[in-house]
Amino acid sequence: MSRRQRSSLVGGILLVLVGALMLALQVVPGLRQALQFEFSWPWIIIAVAVALLVFGLLVGAPGMAVPACVVAGIGALLQYQNTTGDWASWAYAWTLIPGFVGVGVILAGLLGDRSRGSLASGSWLVFISLVLFAVFSALFGGRQILGAYWPALLIVLGVVLLLRPVFGRRR
Repeated sequence: MSRRQRSSLVGGILLVLVGALMLALQVVPGLRQALQFEFSWPWIIIAVAVALLVFGLLVGAPGMAVPACVVAGIGALLQYQNTTGDWASWAYAWTLIPGFVGVGVILAGLLGDRSRGSLASGSWLVFISLVLFAVFSALFGGRQILGAYWPALLIVLGVVLLLRPVFGRRR
């Protein structure tokens, strides 16, 4: 079977499975309560992310883990905001997106046997994303993780950037 045929087959199967689940939730009245699942619109975004990841796995494209992690992360952020009503958190929550890319790079590397370089690159993205999240959160009224000491994160990031070329791997 060619790659194109396999992609078409996987896409068709995914659509049938998602459609069957959605139809069952609509037609069987007690199913949603039995599953104790409160369906809200961000779950559609998370389901698309899962479908992207499964599709990538089935067609042998581990790189699909990167967009799957980005979409899943944004879906999770939107689910948090939808549940809590904290829509203003988007002023600093967007800084987590590079971290979602980093998680996807790590996952793609693990799935594609290039884990050494992807682990380093992905970890670096996650680190930068978390530092930016803490700084922007402190600046824009979110949770103040370090209180008044949040500028220390900028100093740590600057030192890491200065020392990275000195102690980094030589190619």
